[in-house]
Amino acid sequence: MHRLHARWASLARPAIGFVSQPEPRTIGSFARGRQLLAGNYLFAGHLIEAKGVRIWDVDAPDTLFEDEIHGFVWLDDLAAVGDPQTRELAADWLWGWIDLYGSGKGPGWTPDLAGRRIIRWIHHALFVLRGQEQAASDAFYRSLAQQTIFLSRRWHKATPGLPRFEALTGLIYAGLALEGMEKHVAPAVKALEKECRTQVDDQGGIPTRNPEELLEVFTLLTWAAAALLETGHHVGREHAAAIERIAPTLRTLRHADGGLARFHGGGRGLEGRLDAALAASGVKARHADGLAMGYARLGGGRTSIIVDAAAPPGAKASGNAHASTLAFELTSGRRPVVVNCGSGAVFGADWRRAGRATPSHSTLSIEGYSSSRFGTSTAKAEMLIDVPRDVPVQLSQSIDGMLFEGGHDGYLKTHGLTHARTLELSLDGRGLSGEDLLVAIEPSDRQRFDKALTRSQLQGVPFQVRFHLHPDVDATVDMGGAAVSLALKSGELWVFRHDGALKMTLEPSVYLEKGRLRPRATKQIVLSGRAMDYATRIRWTLAKAQETPISIRDLNRDEPDLT
Repeated sequence: MHRLHARWASLARPAIGFVSQPEPRTIGSFARGRQLLAGNYLFAGHLIEAKGVRIWDVDAPDTLFEDEIHGFVWLDDLAAVGDPQTRELAADWLWGWIDLYGSGKGPGWTPDLAGRRIIRWIHHALFVLRGQEQAASDAFYRSLAQQTIFLSRRWHKATPGLPRFEALTGLIYAGLALEGMEKHVAPAVKALEKECRTQVDDQGGIPTRNPEELLEVFTLLTWAAAALLETGHHVGREHAAAIERIAPTLRTLRHADGGLARFHGGGRGLEGRLDAALAASGVKARHADGLAMGYARLGGGRTSIIVDAAAPPGAKASGNAHASTLAFELTSGRRPVVVNCGSGAVFGADWRRAGRATPSHSTLSIEGYSSSRFGTSTAKAEMLIDVPRDVPVQLSQSIDGMLFEGGHDGYLKTHGLTHARTLELSLDGRGLSGEDLLVAIEPSDRQRFDKALTRSQLQGVPFQVRFHLHPDVDATVDMGGAAVSLALKSGELWVFRHDGALKMTLEPSVYLEKGRLRPRATKQIVLSGRAMDYATRIRWTLAKAQETPISIRDLNRDEPDLT
């Protein structure tokens, strides 16, 4: 039906031209723009080297690759370079799309991709239209109007959440900017109001609990609000309230280095996107208790810690969810130290599934099990089932700093064990004390644990506590195997120690992130042991070495690459 409506829309010959045009607000990457100019096409984890070949003539390896090129986000990158050569390339690719797909044929005709594409075309219209003939300009405006008509008929078929926000923001943009399209603004604004009310909860969170997705929703809402205000329109109450609710949540999810916590399929966010969106919103508030969208934040000095302190999303929202309950990330200044592996979606189905499992997160896992289990599969997602039902958490001030206490029952059915975790960050951010506890509380829990113990031939229930490290952290086993030293590029030195009750090893790990050709090799600290009793306690610390200064000028810069 999308294709059918796209073809109907292509028959329209509406009035063409801009009534008004919003300022370009999308932030591109100069480095990625230069790579595109050189013929290096890196999308959805695939690198295709095809200098001199139009992007539409490249054989797309999968649908994710197709979606990325038809969404036109790459136009931000070419505009970031902004020289005549990249303008010529951008124009060639844009009008190439009109020739090949403008009539409603081929991929790219879904409401979310159409909305994403319309926003980029409008943002960078001056960039691509400069020096074009009248016939080319007419084709550009006509295609924009046809895509607007398509969106007006099909936005409601977009999946609730980010895809629908993209579709409606694109429709509002086009309705405000194009001649004869203003009739679409009021219905789109009304629909956006409803989405804000139903998809953004009272705490400023969304059902998927994906921080990066929340940032994208927030960014779209700020763009739509700015476009409405610039053209003399009113921003709806629910729209404005959603922006006010989301901003404090994003500040809770923001690490000390300005990046987002990487949980439930989300990454750090595009460079500069978070700060730009927060600044554009004008909202200064923060969550007073440090809890937002099921995450807890501890901060001290230059150190930030973000903990997944709730059960994973359920039902349809769990398609990209991770079994990460009680996992944490730690960042010192501009340098991530303890991380989660991240989403492997761009590297294929196997990496995607591996990245979602509990062992890919910095928390405790029982060998062979995740705290949530995978269940029903659809064409595009594999849902989580049997997730933790009881996840009590408490965040408080201690004498020496901030204290997080939490637990979950994800291993109750399988082993009769509850995992409890305590994290205490010092006021100056120089020391983190942690404790993990596996305990069988109720008589029925102890019966399950006894059965698990019997299955292991009384050898104990094997478990591991993992601390995945960022690839830039140089880790070495120190003090005769009693500690691990972590050297950061900033010059800081952190030391990990444990109570000696478990075996400690430094093992290979991976760091999964968008925009790279393959997973990055890194390391993880692993504490391994076996639960033999109804209560097993693990204590550990992560602290800056005494010689590390409290304040340090971090002048090292990360150079972008494709690996």
